[in-house]
Amino acid sequence: MEFIHEKIDMGYDNLDRAEHADGRRYVTVDGNAYPSVTTVLSIIHEEKIAAWRKKVGTEKANQIGTQAANRGTLVHEIIEKYLHNEDTTDYLPHIQQSLKNLKPLLDKHITKVFATEAPLYSDHLKLAGTCDCIAEWDGVPTIIDFKTSKRPKKKIDIPNYFAQLAAYAVMWEERTGMAVSNTRIVMDVDNFHPVMYKETRDDWIDLMIETRDEYNRRKKFHS
Repeated sequence: MEFIHEKIDMGYDNLDRAEHADGRRYVTVDGNAYPSVTTVLSIIHEEKIAAWRKKVGTEKANQIGTQAANRGTLVHEIIEKYLHNEDTTDYLPHIQQSLKNLKPLLDKHITKVFATEAPLYSDHLKLAGTCDCIAEWDGVPTIIDFKTSKRPKKKIDIPNYFAQLAAYAVMWEERTGMAVSNTRIVMDVDNFHPVMYKETRDDWIDLMIETRDEYNRRKKFHS
Protein backbone atom coordinates (compact mmCIF):
# COMPACT_ATOMS: atom_id res chain seq x y z
CA MET A 1 0.00 0.00 0.00
CA GLU A 2 1.41 3.40 -1.04
CA PHE A 3 -0.14 6.41 0.65
CA ILE A 4 -0.33 9.69 -1.24
CA HIS A 5 0.99 12.75 0.58
CA GLU A 6 -0.01 16.36 0.09
CA LYS A 7 1.80 18.63 2.52
CA ILE A 8 -0.26 21.56 3.75
CA ASP A 9 1.64 24.69 4.81
CA MET A 10 1.04 25.63 8.45
CA GLY A 11 3.52 28.51 8.41
CA TYR A 12 6.07 26.61 10.53
CA ASP A 13 7.49 23.11 10.92
CA ASN A 14 7.69 22.67 14.69
CA LEU A 15 6.75 24.29 17.96
CA ASP A 16 8.89 24.41 21.09
CA ARG A 17 7.50 22.47 24.04
CA ALA A 18 8.28 22.69 27.72
CA GLU A 19 7.10 20.91 30.85
CA HIS A 20 5.72 23.24 33.51
CA ALA A 21 4.40 22.57 37.00
CA ASP A 22 0.87 22.58 35.58
CA GLY A 23 1.70 20.39 32.57
CA ARG A 24 3.04 20.67 29.05
CA ARG A 25 2.99 23.95 27.17
CA TYR A 26 3.70 24.83 23.54
CA VAL A 27 5.27 28.10 22.44
CA THR A 28 3.60 29.52 19.33
CA VAL A 29 5.31 31.45 16.54
CA ASP A 30 4.10 34.64 18.26
CA GLY A 31 5.65 33.60 21.56
CA ASN A 32 2.46 32.61 23.36
CA ALA A 33 2.76 29.65 25.73
CA TYR A 34 -0.44 27.63 25.44
CA PRO A 35 -1.26 24.56 27.55
CA SER A 36 -1.57 21.25 25.74
CA VAL A 37 -5.02 19.90 25.04
CA THR A 38 -4.26 16.65 26.87
CA THR A 39 -3.09 18.53 29.96
CA VAL A 40 -6.33 20.52 30.07
CA LEU A 41 -8.57 17.53 29.37
CA SER A 42 -6.88 15.44 32.07
CA ILE A 43 -9.09 17.11 34.66
CA ILE A 44 -12.14 15.26 33.26
CA HIS A 45 -11.05 11.91 34.71
CA GLU A 46 -8.79 13.07 37.53
CA GLU A 47 -11.04 11.77 40.32
CA LYS A 48 -11.42 8.38 38.67
CA ILE A 49 -7.66 8.14 38.10
CA ALA A 50 -6.91 9.21 41.68
CA ALA A 51 -9.23 6.49 42.99
CA TRP A 52 -7.58 3.88 40.75
CA ARG A 53 -4.09 4.94 41.87
CA LYS A 54 -5.16 4.64 45.49
CA LYS A 55 -6.59 1.20 44.85
CA VAL A 56 -3.55 -0.31 43.09
CA GLY A 57 -0.88 1.70 44.89
CA THR A 58 1.44 4.42 43.64
CA GLU A 59 4.28 2.12 42.57
CA LYS A 60 2.03 -0.20 40.58
CA ALA A 61 0.13 2.72 39.05
CA ASN A 62 3.37 4.35 37.92
CA GLN A 63 4.57 1.07 36.42
CA ILE A 64 1.34 0.55 34.48
CA GLY A 65 1.30 4.17 33.35
CA THR A 66 4.89 4.03 32.11
CA GLN A 67 4.32 0.78 30.24
CA ALA A 68 1.18 2.15 28.60
CA ALA A 69 2.91 5.40 27.62
CA ASN A 70 5.91 3.57 26.14
CA ARG A 71 3.68 1.24 24.15
CA GLY A 72 1.59 4.15 22.92
CA THR A 73 4.67 6.04 21.77
CA LEU A 74 6.01 3.08 19.80
CA VAL A 75 2.65 2.28 18.23
CA HIS A 76 2.34 5.90 17.11
CA GLU A 77 5.86 5.72 15.66
CA ILE A 78 5.23 2.56 13.66
CA ILE A 79 1.92 3.86 12.31
CA GLU A 80 3.55 7.12 11.27
CA LYS A 81 6.31 5.22 9.46
CA TYR A 82 3.74 3.03 7.73
CA LEU A 83 1.73 6.03 6.58
CA HIS A 84 4.95 7.54 5.22
CA ASN A 85 5.59 4.34 3.24
CA GLU A 86 8.70 3.58 5.30
CA ASP A 87 10.13 0.29 6.58
CA THR A 88 8.60 -0.91 9.86
CA THR A 89 10.45 -4.20 10.39
CA ASP A 90 12.73 -2.98 13.19
CA TYR A 91 10.02 -2.87 15.86
CA LEU A 92 9.41 -5.52 18.51
CA PRO A 93 6.79 -8.20 17.73
CA HIS A 94 4.05 -6.79 19.98
CA ILE A 95 4.38 -3.36 18.34
CA GLN A 96 4.35 -4.94 14.90
CA GLN A 97 1.21 -6.79 15.93
CA SER A 98 -0.53 -3.49 16.71
CA LEU A 99 0.27 -2.27 13.21
CA LYS A 100 -0.90 -5.58 11.74
CA ASN A 101 -4.18 -5.16 13.59
CA LEU A 102 -4.74 -1.67 12.20
CA LYS A 103 -3.32 -2.06 8.67
CA PRO A 104 -6.54 -3.34 7.08
CA LEU A 105 -8.35 -0.20 8.28
CA LEU A 106 -5.57 2.14 7.20
CA ASP A 107 -5.28 0.49 3.78
CA LYS A 108 -9.02 0.50 3.21
CA HIS A 109 -9.93 3.98 4.36
CA ILE A 110 -6.92 6.32 4.16
CA THR A 111 -5.89 7.61 0.75
CA LYS A 112 -4.28 11.04 0.92
CA VAL A 113 -2.27 12.10 4.00
CA PHE A 114 -1.96 15.82 4.75
CA ALA A 115 0.11 15.65 7.96
CA THR A 116 1.26 13.31 10.72
CA GLU A 117 2.36 14.26 14.23
CA ALA A 118 1.38 17.84 13.40
CA PRO A 119 2.14 20.46 16.09
CA LEU A 120 -0.91 22.72 16.19
CA TYR A 121 -2.26 25.64 18.18
CA SER A 122 -5.27 27.92 18.28
CA ASP A 123 -5.24 31.58 19.25
CA HIS A 124 -9.02 31.33 19.53
CA LEU A 125 -8.94 28.43 22.00
CA LYS A 126 -5.56 29.40 23.48
CA LEU A 127 -4.58 25.73 23.39
CA ALA A 128 -2.02 23.62 21.55
CA GLY A 129 -1.20 19.99 20.88
CA THR A 130 0.15 17.41 18.47
CA CYS A 131 -2.34 15.74 16.14
CA ASP A 132 -1.58 12.17 15.09
CA CYS A 133 -2.88 12.43 11.55
CA ILE A 134 -4.88 14.61 9.20
CA ALA A 135 -5.87 12.66 6.12
CA GLU A 136 -8.65 11.77 3.74
CA TRP A 137 -10.70 8.95 5.26
CA ASP A 138 -13.00 7.51 2.62
CA GLY A 139 -12.19 10.61 0.60
CA VAL A 140 -13.24 13.06 3.35
CA PRO A 141 -10.66 15.20 5.24
CA THR A 142 -10.59 13.84 8.79
CA ILE A 143 -8.75 14.45 12.06
CA ILE A 144 -7.48 11.01 13.17
CA ASP A 145 -6.10 9.89 16.51
CA PHE A 146 -4.59 6.48 17.20
CA LYS A 147 -5.07 4.96 20.64
CA THR A 148 -4.02 1.75 22.38
CA SER A 149 -5.96 0.01 25.12
CA LYS A 150 -5.99 -3.21 27.10
CA ARG A 151 -9.76 -3.47 26.72
CA PRO A 152 -12.47 -1.95 24.50
CA LYS A 153 -13.66 1.45 25.65
CA LYS A 154 -17.25 2.63 25.41
CA LYS A 155 -18.08 6.02 23.98
CA ILE A 156 -19.35 7.22 27.37
CA ASP A 157 -15.90 6.55 28.88
CA ILE A 158 -13.84 8.68 26.47
CA PRO A 159 -15.38 12.15 26.06
CA ASN A 160 -11.89 13.58 26.46
CA TYR A 161 -10.78 11.81 23.28
CA PHE A 162 -13.55 13.39 21.23
CA ALA A 163 -13.00 16.84 22.74
CA GLN A 164 -9.29 16.51 21.97
CA LEU A 165 -9.97 15.88 18.27
CA ALA A 166 -12.49 18.73 18.13
CA ALA A 167 -9.76 21.06 19.38
CA TYR A 168 -7.33 19.77 16.74
CA ALA A 169 -9.94 20.43 14.05
CA VAL A 170 -10.21 24.06 15.15
CA MET A 171 -6.42 24.40 15.31
CA TRP A 172 -5.94 22.86 11.86
CA GLU A 173 -8.43 25.24 10.27
CA GLU A 174 -6.78 28.24 11.94
CA ARG A 175 -3.33 27.20 10.82
CA THR A 176 -4.15 26.08 7.26
CA GLY A 177 -7.55 27.43 6.28
CA MET A 178 -8.77 23.87 5.63
CA ALA A 179 -12.03 23.22 7.46
CA VAL A 180 -12.31 19.66 8.79
CA SER A 181 -15.50 18.59 10.53
CA ASN A 182 -15.01 14.82 10.76
CA THR A 183 -12.95 13.21 13.50
CA ARG A 184 -12.13 9.57 14.08
CA ILE A 185 -10.61 7.50 16.89
CA VAL A 186 -8.83 4.32 15.75
CA MET A 187 -8.02 2.12 18.76
CA ASP A 188 -5.88 -1.01 18.91
CA VAL A 189 -7.20 -3.23 21.70
CA ASP A 190 -5.34 -6.18 23.23
CA ASN A 191 -6.80 -9.54 22.17
CA PHE A 192 -9.73 -7.83 20.46
CA HIS A 193 -10.52 -6.38 17.08
CA PRO A 194 -9.80 -2.62 16.64
CA VAL A 195 -12.43 -0.17 17.83
CA MET A 196 -13.34 2.94 15.85
CA TYR A 197 -15.43 5.98 16.65
CA LYS A 198 -16.55 8.58 14.14
CA GLU A 199 -17.57 11.96 15.57
CA THR A 200 -17.75 15.59 14.46
CA ARG A 201 -15.98 18.69 15.68
CA ASP A 202 -19.16 20.61 16.45
CA ASP A 203 -20.57 17.89 18.71
CA TRP A 204 -17.59 18.09 21.10
CA ILE A 205 -16.06 21.56 20.89
CA ASP A 206 -18.36 22.89 23.63
CA LEU A 207 -17.01 20.27 26.07
CA MET A 208 -13.49 21.30 25.12
CA ILE A 209 -14.23 24.96 25.83
CA GLU A 210 -16.02 24.20 29.10
CA THR A 211 -13.12 22.06 30.29
CA ARG A 212 -10.59 24.70 29.28
CA ASP A 213 -12.50 27.33 31.24
CA GLU A 214 -12.61 25.09 34.31
CA TYR A 215 -8.89 24.39 33.96
CA ASN A 216 -8.15 28.13 33.77
CA ARG A 217 -10.43 28.81 36.75
CA ARG A 218 -8.57 26.25 38.87
CA LYS A 219 -5.20 27.57 37.77
CA LYS A 220 -6.16 31.13 38.66
CA PHE A 221 -7.57 29.98 42.00
CA HIS A 222 -4.35 28.16 42.93
CA SER A 223 -1.96 30.83 41.64
